[in-house]
Order: sequence, then C-alpha cells, then structure tokens
Amino acid sequence: MTDASGSPANAPGRRFLLVGLTGGIATGKSTVSAMFRALGAEIIDADVLAREVVEPGEPAYREVVAEFGPGVVQADGALDRKKLGAIVFADAARRKRLEQITHPAIRTRFVARLADLTARGFAGIVFFDAPVMIESGNYKNMERLVVVATDDGTQRTRLRERDGIPADEIERKIGSQMPVAEKAKLADYVVENSGDRAATEAQVARVYAALLDDLRAVTRP
Repeated sequence: MTDASGSPANAPGRRFLLVGLTGGIATGKSTVSAMFRALGAEIIDADVLAREVVEPGEPAYREVVAEFGPGVVQADGALDRKKLGAIVFADAARRKRLEQITHPAIRTRFVARLADLTARGFAGIVFFDAPVMIESGNYKNMERLVVVATDDGTQRTRLRERDGIPADEIERKIGSQMPVAEKAKLADYVVENSGDRAATEAQVARVYAALLDDLRAVTRP
C-alpha cells in the first residue's frame, strides 16, 4: 500500500542505476536493504515516505482521517498505523482507497529524492524499497528488480514472532500479497533469505557486485 514511484528509470542526467527492492511480508527485506546500504547504496524507503506524507498537518493526513474516521488517530494526533493497517489488510477496497490518497504524495517525494541524487551527481546503486512494487506494476519503472525471498515456513514463523498475531491473521496478511515465488519469477536477482545472516550477506554482496557491473554497462547521457 506504499509503493508509488511512477518515474521513468533512465532520465537524462542520472549517473545511477535505479533498482526496485521488494519481497513478501516477513521475508527480511529490511535486513537486506540495510546490507545494501552498508555497501554504499542509496535507499529510498517507500514505508518511510508513506509515514512522512501522513504526518499531522500534511494534506494526505487530513484525507485519511476524513475517510477512515477519528478511530485511526492516536491521542497525540498521529495516525495509529496498526489500526489503519488492520482495516486495509482486511478489505481490498479500503486498501485501494488508502492508496488513492497516499500514492500521489509518495510519488512527489520519490521524484524529489531522485532529482536530488541526480543534482548531487551520485553514481552508484539507488534502491527503491517497496513492499507492493510488483502488485502495483511500478516495478516496470525500475532498471533492475531484486526480490527478497524465503520459504513459507520461515515467513510464517517470522511474522508470528515479529507481530505476535494468530494464525488466521498471519494467513490473511500473507494472502493479501502476491506469493513470493511468483515475485521471484519477475526478478533480475533473488536474495534467498531463509538461512543465517552470513549466507544472506554473501548473496547481497554478489548481487551488489552484479548491479555495479550492470551500471557500468549502461550508457548514461
């Protein structure tokens, strides 16, 4: 519900490779993202942008409260993201409505980040880290796509331990997204994150090296 790039990948003046980074819920995408950042990549996190555009005082905040009611507002005035998430995960139509409110604002911030990186002359790998990039179709705006995958059992165990939710809610959350195996079929590179941290780090290093090779092979204006 937080992916809204809508930006042409190979814009004039860019010296970086724009790479989509996605996966399924509880596959460890945030861990992999942090590993790429440690190697020198720039990360644009769709979830961070999504939180920024619904901060109190932002136009999207007012629209969300008007649409979903005061029950999604905490005592301090901020949105209760857990309550809002429970609503939209249970109802595809409500999730679509939230996306209609937030995506234009997210897109504006995303494009501004790309413009800043272009102006700075950044020459490297820029990841757009977004959970529903494939479902929204925005992966087509990326120059490369990396999918973080894990086996079904590991995914469910991580989600249960992370969120402390019952089995039926785990299945509902996983079922609201495209299966990870289907996402992996569309990827240029897959990071299999079912093993230990060292194994994942080794895969991340190999993928990063391959992406740098891809960047060198791309002719920039």
